[in-house]
Amino acid sequence: MTLLSVENLSIRFGTPDGDVHAVNDVSFDIAAGETVALVGESGSGKSQIALSILGLLAPNARTSGRIMYGGRDLLSLKRRELNKVRAKEIAMIFQDPMSSLNPYMTIERQLNESLELHEGLRGAAARKRVLEVLDAVQIPDARNRLRAYPHEFSGGMRQRIVIAMALLCNPKLILADEPTTALDVTVQAQIMRLLDDIRRDMGTAILLITHDLGVVAGSCENTLVLYSGKVMEHAPTRALFAEPQHPYTRGLLRAVPNIHDEAGALHAIPGQPPNTMRALTGCPFAPRCVDAIAACHQIVPPLEGDALRQRACIRPVEELT
Repeated sequence: MTLLSVENLSIRFGTPDGDVHAVNDVSFDIAAGETVALVGESGSGKSQIALSILGLLAPNARTSGRIMYGGRDLLSLKRRELNKVRAKEIAMIFQDPMSSLNPYMTIERQLNESLELHEGLRGAAARKRVLEVLDAVQIPDARNRLRAYPHEFSGGMRQRIVIAMALLCNPKLILADEPTTALDVTVQAQIMRLLDDIRRDMGTAILLITHDLGVVAGSCENTLVLYSGKVMEHAPTRALFAEPQHPYTRGLLRAVPNIHDEAGALHAIPGQPPNTMRALTGCPFAPRCVDAIAACHQIVPPLEGDALRQRACIRPVEELT
């Protein structure tokens, strides 16, 4: 059953120098209990898509398309209506836990705010629920750490607290924006196992935003590859890794360091990301693509394929290097 449906979403930001084309005609669905990944280089529009779902874009943003949830278009809801959806039905784990937590408030007070606003819980009832979610995210000795402040926790523990905050009201969907950024590899693995446990035990769908393909490999059913705000490829994660069908996806996978490469070579995608202040006149990846032909610079490739996987490339897969 489809939980959230993003249809032809485009996002523009007005600036004194012109419009920034951050997201271009993006569509995808998330089913109940599913984990979907948005991957791509920094600046590809991943975070803006998540922020648009909850109506958290900057004031100079303009959106078009639809984001359907529970029979309602989230883009058309007023702030008061969106506040009923935020945290209670759709929650977000922000990229930097230290900036997501108020350094002047105890952990208990910060967690209580969502419960008071959305569930009407206070006092002993609120504390009981807070302890339940802190235990669920494996905060050790949770009862004795309720009055601690964010700086008294490690980076990994702060990330667990932010995840606990997202879980408080049992949301149906969690938007996880780079939840493992700046964490060491061991803590990254722990956080991803925790998110997978949450999905399995609570049936919560997860939209995982990351530039780290290694994080995606073992945790997501489907993956969308974004470049310059446009979907380049959309496929089941295993199929995407086993047989990437877009030159950009192949470039991203080739850029992942390989411990079995005796030469120790590091492969990079040549060139620079495009200027997003210019409207698309061809494939946005064409200037950096080793397989590009003249038509790639003139035609914006549609996202085509079957129900399982799609790609935005005018060249046949068998012709790609």
